Parts: sequence; C-alpha cells; structure tokens
Amino acid sequence: MKYEFLDHTADIKIKSYGKTQEMAFENMTLAISEYLSKGEKIKAKVGKKVEVHGTDLENLLYNFLDELIYLLDAEQFIVAKAEVSLLGNNIKATLYGDSTKNYKDLDHIKAPTYAEMHVKKTQSGWEFQVVVDV
Repeated sequence: MKYEFLDHTADIKIKSYGKTQEMAFENMTLAISEYLSKGEKIKAKVGKKVEVHGTDLENLLYNFLDELIYLLDAEQFIVAKAEVSLLGNNIKATLYGDSTKNYKDLDHIKAPTYAEMHVKKTQSGWEFQVVVDV
C-alpha cells in the first residue's frame, strides 16, 4: 500500500508509506493528487523543479505539502506525481502535473497542519501521517 485516507471529523488525514523516506514523500504526493482530483487521473504533462527545506522531517513534510498547495493556488498547477531526492532536511524534487484549467471541480486544501502529524521508521520502511485543513 502506498497511502491511505483515514477517518477524521473535519479535515483529511492521510498516511503514506515507503521503503525509503523519498518514497514516502512521493506517495504522499500521489495521495494529495487523488484527493484534489477526486480520483480523476491527472496527466503528467509538465515537470517543475522545486527545493524545499525544513528544520526536521516533520517540518520538511509540512513545507513540502505547503509547496504543493502553493503551486495549485498561485500557479494553477496540479501535481500528478513527484520524484524526490532527500539530503538531510532538504528536498530537491521534480513535480509532474498539469494546468488546473484542464480539470473541472477540483477539491481544495487550505493548508497542512501539525495536528496528528508523524514521521516514523517502521520495520518495512517509513510511515508519514498528516492532517490537511480543507
């Protein structure tokens, strides 16, 4: 399993998994894409390079999600998938996606939150959990 949506009273709780931290970030991107598009497949027409920094892995996850939301709101770019390279608490990623103008009725995320957030090592790799404010 790459990710799952968990029950939450008011917002969206997502858990992503990966053998590596990079894979957990990439799978979180897939979950965000699925939520925003309501399950419609987003085409990976355009690539955008981004760099995101954090003070620790949780802050990096928060900042990474914030970047995905910024691209949606400010540049009308919806992400389909990501290729993530991680060095310490820094990400260099290529995000693949498309213009929001090519999709109708997209959902919206206001912001990531630190509520119930965790980044942890498991026996099978890594598990990231986040709640996003919708």
